[in-house]
Amino acid sequence: MTERKKVLITGASSGLGEQMARTFAASGRDLALCARRTDRLHRLRKELLAAHPGITVSVRGLDVNDHQQVFAVFHALRDDLEGLDRVIVNAGLGKGKPIGTGRFDVNLQTAQTNFTAALAQCEAAMEIFRTQRSGHLVVISSMSAMRGLPRNLTTYAATKAGISALAEGIRAEMTATRTRITVTTLHPGYIATDLSAGAAKSPLMTTTEKGVRSMVKAIERERPEAKVPAWPWVPVGFLMRHLPLRIVAR
Repeated sequence: MTERKKVLITGASSGLGEQMARTFAASGRDLALCARRTDRLHRLRKELLAAHPGITVSVRGLDVNDHQQVFAVFHALRDDLEGLDRVIVNAGLGKGKPIGTGRFDVNLQTAQTNFTAALAQCEAAMEIFRTQRSGHLVVISSMSAMRGLPRNLTTYAATKAGISALAEGIRAEMTATRTRITVTTLHPGYIATDLSAGAAKSPLMTTTEKGVRSMVKAIERERPEAKVPAWPWVPVGFLMRHLPLRIVAR
């Protein structure tokens, strides 16, 4: 399998993106990191270079809802590293309110960030990969994509189902045309991050470090799809798909 030396990660200033950057840096990868909070990006860059002086780390500010900026930043980071081998579409929001309760503004922001902005990132990444005729697109979805979910999760789950289908469609084309471009969709379960800090506590929650180790392992294997960590989320995913909706909705 081709070694993916040059890795771009969006939403890299905190949570899963920040920890993935640390994990890939430890394995000697050159990194292109982008997020809105550039102060945290520069602090992370300093940390990574101090711990792993042989790597290159390029950082750029990026609001993924500025779609023109997505294309500009991806191309600039590609130029910084003289190519990109892997792009991880990670930036997202976890906000949401029950449908019809007067908070369309909140749900719209989540839909725009988690789906439309993810589409822009996939477009920009695939444009680069098609030109290079190689690359690995990784889309961070969620176990919430397995089924429609109630209350505050309704819009969030719908956006994650959407980007899972988007990634699968891209994968279908790349498979049919036998390119050297691969596509991986990750469905993380409950992993402790800034995004999940306000969520209800669950015995299924795992630490950021453990969760990201399982994510990176699946990414490095370039699996088409993975539920991570595999335990307990592979069996939980099966149950989510097949149990009656009234049970899943609890």
